[in-house]
Amino acid sequence: MRGLEKKESWKALLLLIAGAFIYSIGTHCFVEPANIAPGGAVGIALMCNYVTGLPTGILTLCVNCPLLVLAWLFLSRKFAIRTAVTCLLCSLALDFLVAPVFPVYAGERLLSSLYGGILIGIGMAFIFLAGSTTGGSDIAGYLLQKKYPHISIGRALLMIDGVILSISITVFGNMDAALFGLICLYAQTRVIDMIIYGSDAGSKVSIVTAKAQEISQGIIRELDRSATILKGIGAYSGKDTYMVVCTVRKPEFSRLRDIIERTDKDAFVMVTETTQVFGLGFKGISEAIQ
Repeated sequence: MRGLEKKESWKALLLLIAGAFIYSIGTHCFVEPANIAPGGAVGIALMCNYVTGLPTGILTLCVNCPLLVLAWLFLSRKFAIRTAVTCLLCSLALDFLVAPVFPVYAGERLLSSLYGGILIGIGMAFIFLAGSTTGGSDIAGYLLQKKYPHISIGRALLMIDGVILSISITVFGNMDAALFGLICLYAQTRVIDMIIYGSDAGSKVSIVTAKAQEISQGIIRELDRSATILKGIGAYSGKDTYMVVCTVRKPEFSRLRDIIERTDKDAFVMVTETTQVFGLGFKGISEAIQ
């Protein structure tokens, strides 16, 4: 058991390092020279870099610091620590590994936004698979969703990134900055979806297990989501069994898989793709009716 946990820890660390490195390449080589701000803390940092000339990585860390404090106070200390480590790793990789070595692309802004978005998306997907986030609008979105539960994380992120894209028009002095930023943002979200589990907005996960309570507690404790436990009888064995049903979004899917794997290796898991999810923690039911 300890050997498996150690192996998984090394796997998560490698994914985190690779994700931070690829994320930094996309930001430095394509997004920064094109003068676009594709949302998030890095978008704010890129605008500050344009105005002040200070290193983008350090500026990103400065933007994330107050958000990390809020995450520590109002979300989860474990989440705050993981995100802080990721933010530090991304900032160091950007300023001290990528920026001094890798050349920047000085061609078409459209290509910069596309390739930058693809690389940033790959990096973020690896970071999500490692069970972490890049901070920024992720933290802000979770905080907003916690205060207003019927606002979905996706909508919260869209609102925050929309504000950042709007501000970029003024900072960079042209409408193209927001348009290319939107293309970059779309490219990275599509890549994240494809890498993690396709193009769906979420997944309904049904887990047949003898350890329903343990898995449910892991979901509540580590994902800050709830679940439903259904009692049943195995058709072949005739024994009592249980099914845990829950719905998760892309940054949470790999973490749920880890919870199931370490709690019950004999669990039977069914994953159903969902195009829309309504209810507490997602989009409000009234919005579905509209």
